[in-house]
Amino acid sequence: MNDHPERRRRFFRRENDRPRRRFRRGVYLLPSLFTMGNMFCGYACVVYAMRGEYETAAPFIGFALVLDMLDGRIARLTGNESEFGLQFDSLADVISFGIAPAVLTFAWGLSPLGRLGWAASFMFVACAAMRLARFNIQSGGDKRYFVGMPSPTAAAVPAATVYAYPWGLYDYREALPALLVVLVPAILMVSTIRFRSFKTIDLQSRRPYSVLLLIAAGIVLITTHPRFVLVAMAYTYLASAFIGMAITRIKHRGGRGLPADAPDQSTPHAPPARDSAARL
Repeated sequence: MNDHPERRRRFFRRENDRPRRRFRRGVYLLPSLFTMGNMFCGYACVVYAMRGEYETAAPFIGFALVLDMLDGRIARLTGNESEFGLQFDSLADVISFGIAPAVLTFAWGLSPLGRLGWAASFMFVACAAMRLARFNIQSGGDKRYFVGMPSPTAAAVPAATVYAYPWGLYDYREALPALLVVLVPAILMVSTIRFRSFKTIDLQSRRPYSVLLLIAAGIVLITTHPRFVLVAMAYTYLASAFIGMAITRIKHRGGRGLPADAPDQSTPHAPPARDSAARL
């Protein structure tokens, strides 16, 4: 009596052997289109930077930042989140927020420094890649804050600087201060300093009409004075983490200054529980 071939395979198969996981074919098109647009903006920034058109190259990083914000929100709102989308978005961010700002800054003002310039630019790329890798493996935590400066806002610092002064630096003495434009955001990306996150903002709840007026005023300012407003926004977010740390330390020092036996005046004293029970 001959056994069936499938029974033979089951007999010789080890218990710890598991069937191979089949990959699901196809991708969610809508969020992937935004991610592809994000990647294209990073590539366009590199092309224009190599041609010396810095004023045209720098805004592409801003466009990539907007697309990067939209692809994640659209994926969550439509329920189209996937592991492929997460990895695809990370690879696009390495191009748009790692390689593109590094090449842009090097071509704009770090090339007179020679090896020191391209070493600083590579440091930015490496820190951006490590920041994205650390973000992908993090789980839980306080959603109100990012651990380390996010790579899109870190890329906005050199991009806004180049856009504010697109004429380039051709003397090594002028280029030395430009090292801080890439090194400071690079170090902050891999640091443990907490930066404010805007993921907890509820866009579906009702807001006062004054919020729309503030948004309209911001759009007008960006349209009329884009160089100054964008560079102010980028550096304000960079400094916001240090301002928050200073405020937190001042509050802690103020709390330590109170004597241990001093009564807490912030909340009124509640009657003892046994007195309340006696009245019942």
